[in-house]
Amino acid sequence: MTELAPKALLFDVQGTATDFHTTVRTAAAEIAGPDHAHVDWSAFVNDWRAAYFRETSAGRPAGTPWISVASIYRATLDEALAAVGVDLPAAQRDRLSDAWKHLDPWPDVVPALHRLRRRYLLATLSNADVDAVVSITRHGDLPWHAVFAAEMAGVFKPDPAAYHLANHYLGLPATDIMMVASHKYDLHAARALGFRTAFVLRPLEHGDPSLADLTLEPEFDLTVTDFADLADHLGC
Repeated sequence: MTELAPKALLFDVQGTATDFHTTVRTAAAEIAGPDHAHVDWSAFVNDWRAAYFRETSAGRPAGTPWISVASIYRATLDEALAAVGVDLPAAQRDRLSDAWKHLDPWPDVVPALHRLRRRYLLATLSNADVDAVVSITRHGDLPWHAVFAAEMAGVFKPDPAAYHLANHYLGLPATDIMMVASHKYDLHAARALGFRTAFVLRPLEHGDPSLADLTLEPEFDLTVTDFADLADHLGC
């Protein structure tokens, strides 16, 4: 058992617990069909996801109505398709826009979560909409004890309010909770609020390992190769 001894683990979902890139790339190629076989769908997914990060990272003035992640993905999809010269009917665009609600978990995730849940309280803390996190959870049969999403706080991570939401509803101080993510901005934000942190190396998160930030940062409490490695470190 590690000396960290958190009581609860919070997991990022898109990219950390699930393989966003492969799932959406496969869906894009299938939905677009053989007429668009020449398109680099891997690059397309990365550009589309970058647009999502751009929109969710933009500052939002106080009192601004909530904008769902679903609407962000749908709006940025048109831009991404235009960039690669693909014109799809509205029904196909809607199917592709919903592909991220059915992300496949990485192979290590489900077995490791079952190990971890015997000792720790497991919950999500995702920027995805609540209904999407529920859909992804059901699709992958992910054994969380609770689902939290930024939508419930009305802000996107790394806004502190998203993290405070989780420790408030878990009834635990931040020091008793470990944030688990493959994205450093998420961990930096959580650490600044007193959370423990675990950096998960996901070299294939963007398809090409050269696009992944795998540099080690000693400020994180743990750096692990996958969820099985996390379970090992946490004594499960």
